[in-house]
Amino acid sequence: MRVTGAVALSAALALSAAACGDDEGGSSGGGDSVTIGFMGDLTGANSGIVIPPKQGAQMAIDEYNATNPKVKINLKTYDSQGKGEQALPLAKTAITKDKIVGMIGPAFSGESQQVGPALEEGKIPSVSPSATNSALTKNGWKYYHRIVGNDDAQGAAVGQFIANSLKAKKVFIIHDNSEYGKPLATTVENTVKSAGATTEVSGIDPEASDYSASVNAAKGFGPDAIFFGGYYAAGGKLIKQLREGGVDARFLSGDGSLDKGLASGAGGTNADGSIIACPCLIDPTGKASAASKKFSDAYKAKYGSETAIYSAEGYDAATAFIEAVKAGNTTPEKINEFLSTVNVPGVSKPIKFTPQGDPAVADVYVYEVKGQTLPLLGNAKDAKVEG
Repeated sequence: MRVTGAVALSAALALSAAACGDDEGGSSGGGDSVTIGFMGDLTGANSGIVIPPKQGAQMAIDEYNATNPKVKINLKTYDSQGKGEQALPLAKTAITKDKIVGMIGPAFSGESQQVGPALEEGKIPSVSPSATNSALTKNGWKYYHRIVGNDDAQGAAVGQFIANSLKAKKVFIIHDNSEYGKPLATTVENTVKSAGATTEVSGIDPEASDYSASVNAAKGFGPDAIFFGGYYAAGGKLIKQLREGGVDARFLSGDGSLDKGLASGAGGTNADGSIIACPCLIDPTGKASAASKKFSDAYKAKYGSETAIYSAEGYDAATAFIEAVKAGNTTPEKINEFLSTVNVPGVSKPIKFTPQGDPAVADVYVYEVKGQTLPLLGNAKDAKVEG
């Protein structure tokens, strides 16, 4: 996970209240405040992907409330643990009992697919900082938005990086059969095949402990590169078993694996050299922009930890709602109307949505695992890697 040691302890204590949905309390009534929800896996196996955007969102709202605005914003969290069966009743509670006027999230694609119809029926606008499944913006939903590029863009960028930068001719594809991992892996596969590579595909159960079938298949295939569509909890175990099985091809994955937990799960230096792609920007040194460094410095000062996956996107998702409220919109439908026209600078990218709810700008970046760090290599379309 991104939050470790003492920071993890403080985060865990803070999130114990968050899991119950009572970060800021308050209601969306009274005319002087509104309530925005945040939904995602805050205490489960992949919470390292969700805590950073939650903190980014909280930071944006705290900054806004500190200006003593006419209408303040309360952030209320809903810990779905990334499970649709938990997310749906939480969403219904958020709509009918807590009277939220908007939702940041859900964080993952599977829960987004299940919660989306309820938010749509309740006419509650949502902005996800991290759900990337391409199908989500093909549902015809009028209240759904995301600040992050979809898996079509991510998969194509990763595939092109594998073909052009790594020049891999044999690519072994593994996925976790999820609504996130499998479509992403398919897009990567199609992209590298179009570039002339040969492929083989294998699926795993992320809840299982033994991935020997995929490891043996990979070893028999003899790949130049391996791509995994899934989350870091399973990804770390997979790398460990691949290396123990004698498969030393470079490992690549998507945004679901962009967490220190990948290296921890892989053990030792097994994950070193792995390339992780993400339609998100983690840029504490300001390599991409001055705004990235300013945000990163403020985030570290507030939370005592470096920016991590989707922390900037969580900040930008909250900013979209903040801009709506600042413009005098305090009902769900008025906020949703505003989101269709919002166009302001963000930390990760311009905050502007297509009519389908995707971000108007969707760059993909690549990061390289080096011990417990994940330094930014650059934009996937021109980043270079040694070895």
